[in-house]
Amino acid sequence: MHKWLIKENEASVNGKYPGAREMEEHIRKGIIILDKPRGPTSHIVDKHIKDITGIEKLSHGGTLDPPVSGVLVIPLLESTKLMPILLSSRKEYVGIAYLHKPASEDKILDACNELKGIIKQTPPKRSAVARREREREIYDLEVLEIKGQYVLIRVVCEAGTYIRRLCEQIGWKLDMGAHMVELRRTKSNGFTEDDCVNLQDVFDAFVSDDDNIIREIVQPLELIGNGAHCVVVGQGAILNLCNGSPLYVGGVVRVTSDIQIGDYVLMYSVSGEMIGFGVAKMTSEQMILENKGVAVKTDRIIKIER
Repeated sequence: MHKWLIKENEASVNGKYPGAREMEEHIRKGIIILDKPRGPTSHIVDKHIKDITGIEKLSHGGTLDPPVSGVLVIPLLESTKLMPILLSSRKEYVGIAYLHKPASEDKILDACNELKGIIKQTPPKRSAVARREREREIYDLEVLEIKGQYVLIRVVCEAGTYIRRLCEQIGWKLDMGAHMVELRRTKSNGFTEDDCVNLQDVFDAFVSDDDNIIREIVQPLELIGNGAHCVVVGQGAILNLCNGSPLYVGGVVRVTSDIQIGDYVLMYSVSGEMIGFGVAKMTSEQMILENKGVAVKTDRIIKIER
């Protein structure tokens, strides 16, 4: 849960609560939190959802390889503007690494502890990005179980981390080979497996043509804020933001406590409607304490319906 720093209380609430949207707008500003099955690529899953829903424009936050299952956040239509947020968020995985030789539990634990923090990775040959070394942060690497040469791990990591490569790196720390045999994403953008629906759920909802059932499958894009840096904006600043202005500190009502300069920040109205996002030009504390200056440089705006 977020801890909020409050600059001022604003009694005037002028706007539309996300849950009160008409169905057309609800879908246009919606996301599907899908439990991707093993087998299809993420792009094939996109195509299945397009075929089921009739929605032509959608994407996914963080590609999962065909053998990998788990949480895949799919923004629809206007929600695709949030792709930079979805792609940059930290992820959590549970996977199985196979060691090519036996190793003691202590050595395995030591190897995993050494890989916490900033590490360097070169993407695997099968990846779609340039194969040059880059840094990624491993926030946590926990050994859940060891059975023979199989090691069950839980990884919390920066976006763009290759778990397949991380399994190989565990082996390198042990002076042996190792490879990933199974992987599941358990958390993305603050969403967990408990938040997911499957492809059959999506199909059943849209075949039913029942608005209430569809609302259970398509969630409002505002929920992405549960796993992101956020700022609540005063009513007087919203029009300026929609016209391309940055967010000045005078328009800040409250902020999450963990914002650092350069972070992506989601901007919300007092009524809870997402306005858009931008890049922080101040820390949380500065946004609360400063009397002038730019708090957030606007990047993209979600169309506000009035």
